[in-house]
Amino acid sequence: MAEAPTRTYIVRTFGCQMNEHDSERIAGLLENDGLRAVENEDDADVVVLNTCCIRENADNKLYGTLGTMRRWKNEREGRQIVVSGCLAQKDRETVRDRAPWVDVVLGTHNVHRTVDLLNDSVTAGPVTEILDEAVLDDQALFPSALPAKRSTSYDAWVTIQIGCDNSCAFCIVPSVRGAEISRPYDDVLEEVRRLASQGVSEVTLLGQNVNSYGRDIQLERRKAGHDVSARPLFADLLRDVGTVPGIRRVRFTSPHPKDMRAETFAAMGETPTVCEHLHYPLQSGSDRLLSIMHRGYTAERYLERLAEARRHVDDLAVSTDIIVGFPGETEEDFVGTLEVAAAAEYDYAYTFIFSPRDGTEAATMVDRFVDPAVVAERFARLRVVVERSALRKHEARVGRVEEVLIEGPSKKNPGVISGRTRQNKLVHFPATGSLRVGSYATVLVTGAAPHHLRGEFRELLAEPTHRTRIPVAAL
Repeated sequence: MAEAPTRTYIVRTFGCQMNEHDSERIAGLLENDGLRAVENEDDADVVVLNTCCIRENADNKLYGTLGTMRRWKNEREGRQIVVSGCLAQKDRETVRDRAPWVDVVLGTHNVHRTVDLLNDSVTAGPVTEILDEAVLDDQALFPSALPAKRSTSYDAWVTIQIGCDNSCAFCIVPSVRGAEISRPYDDVLEEVRRLASQGVSEVTLLGQNVNSYGRDIQLERRKAGHDVSARPLFADLLRDVGTVPGIRRVRFTSPHPKDMRAETFAAMGETPTVCEHLHYPLQSGSDRLLSIMHRGYTAERYLERLAEARRHVDDLAVSTDIIVGFPGETEEDFVGTLEVAAAAEYDYAYTFIFSPRDGTEAATMVDRFVDPAVVAERFARLRVVVERSALRKHEARVGRVEEVLIEGPSKKNPGVISGRTRQNKLVHFPATGSLRVGSYATVLVTGAAPHHLRGEFRELLAEPTHRTRIPVAAL
């Protein structure tokens, strides 16, 4: 009797690094259940849409996609559709109401239930399971405790914290990801050691408010009567992760400026494996808007801490997030943003037009929404400032030799190799010989653009026998 063909799947991811990491875990769970990954939907029996809800176009994108997926499902018996992630958490039954052909709807707190719910839907029909808070179980709380199907073998996300206790007026994340919960310290280190043993050389510590890691752990220790150091645990974690044998680069994302401490900057500067890159979200350069946003810092304080970071970390690259058109933004407010952006001298910036999200404070400020034409004009002016800064930063690197992690052929030109520097800058250079993806090389920077560098291959680097930060001048 012939065996039944192996069922197949594809996971499509929308959104942030946390969504990408959740997708790796969903894929790992499906693989453990015997399914096989395919490259396109026509060959798939199961399609998972792992969703984001940060901006309004995410909703439109999902429901538009689901419209086309209805036809896909009807083309072959046994096909299943899963909608997971932040938008599923936010919309709940709305997904089922608007797309009743979806088989499974699950939220951010029950990724570990993906396979069970898929199987349940076969016998019981469509299933919606949205939990209001994280289950107090390591596998449920932290996707890193689940099996993973990573797209690369040389780098990995490591979840150290979930949720957010802040109340930023524009952000839906606390509603869909819940309160901050830190992963046990030793569990993080154990996962990093395991990844290193599998050949991973670069890890990114991941959390919604990553630099507040350990705040809840220390609070519980104090409640239990333990003597707790005032020093934040995140700085200690950076140092300890950075000393795991085999780990060559450590990154983290995304921090909140109000929680950045001198101890963290010191740990970055003192730990050779921690990369010289800081993502430092500004959102606005107007103190008035920062207060309305509930960001917890002023423009002056933001720049002071940035200067402190640069004192601690030589050759630090800085990226940021900026919102244009927050409700009530005046020309004076926007000019403040331009001034801070110019003073900060960002290496690159992610700039966004304000998008109201139901359930946030900012979405209720309808009478203060800014004219879209005004927002578009301001957005263009901001892009000029941040791209001018980025180009200037990149041009300053021409003539330097950079260490790059080889990511593979360029998506636009297979004759060009792409690598990433410690400062998280993308470098394109002509392919030479056989360069293994995940290996390290030196590249002479020969040209600059606002969003990437151009270079010439110099040599492959051997795996280090000890952890040292190699001075550029020495290469």
